Amino acid sequence: MTITEKDLLFERVDKALDDVRPHLAVDEGNIEIVDITNDMRLIIKWMGNCEFCSMSTMTMKAGVEQAVKSKVPEIISVEASNGLKL
Repeated sequence: MTITEKDLLFERVDKALDDVRPHLAVDEGNIEIVDITNDMRLIIKWMGNCEFCSMSTMTMKAGVEQAVKSKVPEIISVEASNGLKL
């Protein structure tokens, strides 16, 4: 993947995350993109209260992953670089 392709992919993913951000902001949280790997895995970073929230796993599957995959189907999975590990 070229740098330009990756930049465009980052923009598309970031726009998809904008659908989730208002819900996270209600609880003083946010999310940011850390990386998109060559095998199309999205790595995110939980920010604010989301980093230690016990609901972050459910938010990841039902909110973040669904929002991203619906708008950027090339992404095969979404993983957090921080936060609670179950």
